[in-house]
Amino acid sequence: MPAPRELTLVLAEDGVLMREGLASLLSRHGFAVLATATDADELLAAAELHRPDVIVTDVRMPPGFSDEGLRAALRVRERRPGTPVLALSQYVQRTYAAPLLDSDGGVGVGYLLKERIGRLTEFFEAIRQVADGGTVLDPEVVRQLLRHRRDPLSRLSPREREVLGLMAEGRTNIAIGRTLAIGQAAVSKHIGNIVNKLELPPGEGHRRVLAVLTYLRES
Repeated sequence: MPAPRELTLVLAEDGVLMREGLASLLSRHGFAVLATATDADELLAAAELHRPDVIVTDVRMPPGFSDEGLRAALRVRERRPGTPVLALSQYVQRTYAAPLLDSDGGVGVGYLLKERIGRLTEFFEAIRQVADGGTVLDPEVVRQLLRHRRDPLSRLSPREREVLGLMAEGRTNIAIGRTLAIGQAAVSKHIGNIVNKLELPPGEGHRRVLAVLTYLRES
């Protein structure tokens, strides 16, 4: 099996130990770190200069340490639609996840808690999924978002809710089947039921993403 291609990325993180440690880890595991940024302005400049395959950014950055990193990444996606972005956060913030998921139809975005970085294989796979146009959400983010959006879930069966949650985490049909111990035909049927119950428009190329967004988008 051929090795995965080397992805280029810009890394934005204001903490020097975290930034340098991540840059070193990524460089040793098949990623080319073209630039690092310590604040939102540096992130914008680096993204414009290098046009990386993916941006990995902390949500909170100087000067306000609120959502500067996220807002900078969203501006990059406005200037260059479809630019993949993986956002990292210390805590779950529903108000941070929603704008990211809404940008460009939720294609090529991810939101992970920083504690997941220690699980290197999962972290690297998340970066690659986002770079490939996938949507990756931390399981804890999914749980909290769904907990605050119970009403729209009323039309789904318990199994369909499980499938939707795994879809929101960026799982493939094969991975969903393995997790729930069901066959691929059953997975496809559940997904079909979900998109039908959500009354999504036919012919959409990203109906999976639209299904997730329907439930995670803020009112």
